[in-house]
Amino acid sequence: MTHSYGLLLAVPLFGVLVLGLIGGVAPPAAAGGQTLQTRRVPVDGVGSYTDVNAAGLAVMLGKKDFPLVNVHIPYEGDIKGTDLFIPFDQVEAYLSKLPSDKGARVVLYCRSGRMSAIAARTLVKLGYRDIWNLDRGMIAWEQAGYPVMRKGQ
Repeated sequence: MTHSYGLLLAVPLFGVLVLGLIGGVAPPAAAGGQTLQTRRVPVDGVGSYTDVNAAGLAVMLGKKDFPLVNVHIPYEGDIKGTDLFIPFDQVEAYLSKLPSDKGARVVLYCRSGRMSAIAARTLVKLGYRDIWNLDRGMIAWEQAGYPVMRKGQ
């Protein structure tokens, strides 16, 4: 089934950015009543990264124009469309795999969100300005009804 997404609408609400779809077909999790949300996470006064929930990432993957990076170690699965596997604690050693433009969007995830939040903070400290993190990771992704692929499946 092909989904056609309409305009993404962002509305600030009590410090949380609530995203909604106008027109088009919502992804499965959003259709189940879950709202699309992002949240800016400050990093030691040097910048911030964006946490996005599973429904928000699903929308982003519909018009993917960014590298999707799994930073979880050891391997516990991946989201369809993953471009890179970089250990969360070795991000600096793999910068050559990431866009050289530090303003380019990079989206990170891990199993629970902890390792990807560490990697996101590292990248922001290194000067990256458009880092996104899947809030609560693959656990939240699966709970929202999206599949996680595992080797051998």
